[in-house]
Amino acid sequence: MAGRIFYLPKARKEQKAEQVEEIAERLKKAKVAVLTDYRGLTVSQLQDLRTRLRGGEVEYRVVKNTLARRAAEAAGVPALQSELKGPVAIAFGYADLGVPAKLINEFVRATRLKLEVVGGLVEGRVFSSEQVKQLADLPSRESLIAQLLSASLSESCKPLCSSSSEC
Repeated sequence: MAGRIFYLPKARKEQKAEQVEEIAERLKKAKVAVLTDYRGLTVSQLQDLRTRLRGGEVEYRVVKNTLARRAAEAAGVPALQSELKGPVAIAFGYADLGVPAKLINEFVRATRLKLEVVGGLVEGRVFSSEQVKQLADLPSRESLIAQLLSASLSESCKPLCSSSSEC
């Protein structure tokens, strides 16, 4: 056996560089990235979570911290590095800002599993776990628009109501 040389199909450094580039691209493209500590979840539970998140156009990916730190630096958000401690998975949201956090909260409530939100990145700003939880509690964009329209319509109808006895 001495003197045998084993060739790998692709150098590990190249694979890691590709992963860093991929994560950095996702961090740049995503409107929101929610960091979670997935310890204690089984593979089937993670698959269930991914399925639920996919329905909201959210991508969930387990990442190595060292690669994620390098990707954060490459994406121009070095402050995110402080949030990358312990086993981390990232939920990348590309549409509505609150969707990833809301879907994760719904999953935790429905399954009663422990999935801790560690922090996040919202439009280039690093959020603490508490701020991400507050983001999850905000109404959707559509709800806010409906509330605004409702309030503006009720204000515009006030002059009519003051002269009419029907209001």
